[in-house]
Amino acid sequence: MPQANTGFASVKLPTALVNQARDAAQPMRRSVAGQVEYWATLGRIVEHSGLTAQEAQTAIANYEAAARRARPTPSEPASQADALLAQFMAVENDGSLAQRVREVVASNRSKAGPATA
Repeated sequence: MPQANTGFASVKLPTALVNQARDAAQPMRRSVAGQVEYWATLGRIVEHSGLTAQEAQTAIANYEAAARRARPTPSEPASQADALLAQFMAVENDGSLAQRVREVVASNRSKAGPATA
């Protein structure tokens, strides 16, 4: 009797990667599989947007800098979840990462020249 397709497949990943995903997933309240899927999605977006590795690193650094600016001061005690939410909201409201990605994509498109059919 054939099994129904559940939409999932098993893959083997290096233990170090699984441990990194576990560490990254915990504060975001994701599963390890969800974190790996999130990273894969980000990778596909970067790859298909035309960003170079350096441009992606710059965009990530800009995001992390905005997140650091959004952290509460030691005089403002907050849970880790509150701090993460504040970071997300600051970057979302600031729009700096999205703007930088748009600029990089536009720059890469202009460097590529006119699209061919």
